[in-house]
Amino acid sequence: MGWIYLVVAGILEIGWPVGLKMAQTPSTRWSGIAIAIFFMALSGAFLWLAQKTIPMGTAYAVWTGIGAAGTFMFGVLVYGDPTTAMRYAGIFLIIAGVVTLKLA
Repeated sequence: MGWIYLVVAGILEIGWPVGLKMAQTPSTRWSGIAIAIFFMALSGAFLWLAQKTIPMGTAYAVWTGIGAAGTFMFGVLVYGDPTTAMRYAGIFLIIAGVVTLKLA
């Protein structure tokens, strides 16, 4: 169950940078801040649950890895963030590291 909590926490981790991005626009400033706080709290709660059965260092690395890769992809798909082969290689290396931690 810990790994399910951790994956959910990682996916929720994508929400708070999106909220902060929304907060950069005056018309969505306060809703963006509220979204960021909501996702921070929910993601942290699921990380807390996951750490009951998963070592702290592994859980944190996986959590941030999912969040980083997911936020990167969201930014590319929704906000038109720049893409290069090197940026994709970096995300691949993050994912490879997360997989290695899971297998170790």
